[in-house]
Amino acid sequence: IDAGLYWSPDGRKLAFYRIDQREVTDYPLVDITSRIAESSLIKYPMAGMKSEKLRLGIFDPLQNEIVYLQTEGPENQYITSVTWDPSCRFIFAGILNRDQNYFRMNKYDASTGELIRKLFEESSDKYVEPMHGLYFIPGDASKFIWQSRRDGWNHLYLYDTDGNFLKQITKGKWEVLRLIGTDPQGASAFYESTIESPLEKHLCKTEIRSGKTERITSGEGVHSISASEDKLWFLDVFSGLQMARAYYLIDIKGTKISTLLEDPDPYKGYNTGEMSLFTIKADDGITDLWCRLIKPVNFDPSVRYPVFVYVYGGPHAQMITKSWTGGAGFFLNYIAQQGYVVFTLDNRGSDNRGRDFEDIIHRQLGEIEMADQMAGIRYLKTLSYVDPDRIGVNGWSYGGFMTINLMLRNPGVFKTACAGGPVIDWKWYEVMYGERYMDTPMKNPEGYEKSSLIKYAGNLQGKLLIIHGTADPTVVWQHSLAFIDECIKQGRQVDYFVYPGAGHNMTGMARVHLFEKIAGYFNDYLK
Repeated sequence: IDAGLYWSPDGRKLAFYRIDQREVTDYPLVDITSRIAESSLIKYPMAGMKSEKLRLGIFDPLQNEIVYLQTEGPENQYITSVTWDPSCRFIFAGILNRDQNYFRMNKYDASTGELIRKLFEESSDKYVEPMHGLYFIPGDASKFIWQSRRDGWNHLYLYDTDGNFLKQITKGKWEVLRLIGTDPQGASAFYESTIESPLEKHLCKTEIRSGKTERITSGEGVHSISASEDKLWFLDVFSGLQMARAYYLIDIKGTKISTLLEDPDPYKGYNTGEMSLFTIKADDGITDLWCRLIKPVNFDPSVRYPVFVYVYGGPHAQMITKSWTGGAGFFLNYIAQQGYVVFTLDNRGSDNRGRDFEDIIHRQLGEIEMADQMAGIRYLKTLSYVDPDRIGVNGWSYGGFMTINLMLRNPGVFKTACAGGPVIDWKWYEVMYGERYMDTPMKNPEGYEKSSLIKYAGNLQGKLLIIHGTADPTVVWQHSLAFIDECIKQGRQVDYFVYPGAGHNMTGMARVHLFEKIAGYFNDYLK
């Protein structure tokens, strides 16, 4: 669900979500800008609690009338993938159950809201994620393209509007990242994919009838595409290991017609560390995991350096790509300038490696991810230039959860850590994300109990800094406060810093202050 309003193609009707939040709990965020601090209430349904009730309405402004889709099932189910058909007579909507393991695509009459038919369904013993709407074939409103991970990878499927499955358009152990569309004749589908590598993104074309697939873009790296309406010309915004960003006009054969702009090296004149990308084996001894390592500036192989591990580790995120600096941002390169080995690993559970690679974390957040990150630590300790007694870890949000998880459940391994906006207990997280990956606390009490960091507070060794925005609406302040309270009870010293009134991320001057805070903490206690 990435929108709440859907105009019909002719602009005569508007589909919209009607959300009933009356039974959803209010959650207080403190506003200190007034002399007497005030409480600002947000609706925040936590995992296992009452959630919002959703309906899809269709408003006809000419008639000043609203009809609602006659969706069967519980009121707390999700309505996703809303799509008008080209004729504007019908509207399609996916119905996803609260458990998020069963989905059906329905066709409705846009004038009455009546269900016409169920087109197809998908289910899983873990979860399904209908992330996209339907794409209707130009010139043939009876056929559409659907995206699904049903075979383990996100691919394109062709259906007709009666629900008949016609064919699988794309196949292979790679992901379709974004469907751009088809040519005006509806003969070929154009899309961005990981066809070459999970670290790359390329423009590809597949003939719908024959299934013949070809990669259009060339050059190792990440290509982000904007297409002309006839799909004969493309703007290729390219980033590679040796190119910060370039803007090319290419044709359907991938031939470069014009170089519109090439960004200069933003690090020109600065001393930066050598960066490398490579794989190691996961904790299972089988799966390859991508790693990125940045050596300190003025690297001396005879010196043993402290290590700064940057972690995220959660689903729908990928830290390492074959883009500029391997996906590492300014801050990580700055840390390497300070004399650290900077290491990042995309563990199982992260993005663009297929369904099985991601959903292995289901009902056990923090377990597989931690095991894989520790495989990375074991690798680091084999390097002659790494000081095994000076390893630190930093992450934000899910990465904050992983940072504290790693430090507490592997006592003595990490000398210093900094966790920002950390999830501490998944029972305090929001309903849709939390239940997708963990089920409810009632259905998975063991998983919730094991993943709660509260119970491990007594294991704390070394220096830990926790940072949180006091008005965080995503990972609410309760998480870090509860952890601090438990540290007090356990007699463990922990450092704590808040950004008053800040949300889940710091912006502007607060972000500069944040980077200074993190770097300073590691320089004080790890370097």
